[in-house]
Amino acid sequence: MAAARNYVFEVNPRHKKHVTIEYVMLDGVNDSNEHAEQLVALLGDLPSKINLIPFNPFPHANYDKSSNNRIHAFSNILSEAGFVCTIRQTRGDDIDAACGQLVGQVADRTRRSAAWQQSIKDRESI
Repeated sequence: MAAARNYVFEVNPRHKKHVTIEYVMLDGVNDSNEHAEQLVALLGDLPSKINLIPFNPFPHANYDKSSNNRIHAFSNILSEAGFVCTIRQTRGDDIDAACGQLVGQVADRTRRSAAWQQSIKDRESI
């Protein structure tokens, strides 16, 4: 927070109007009205644009995505406090493509395929 305040108010006061805060919404973890109010208090008078990011669940994740109603209620609290607030649109979550997850799956499949091909070569050389 000190670095953000220093940047906005001291380093570049005429050119940078705000900082952008990226906030991942986790169901039941950081998405309550109280959490929104704590974020408002934390940011105080720091000119901020807050980008709310719905969590993109993936297999074996210990977290879930906040409901759309919860995300909008959270956003409303921030907006009413005077902050610019956006909600990131999720795309590709139905195929695990959001946030690079599809890349991880492709890389996993590529490694498995390479290992399988190597095992065939190893068996053929015996």
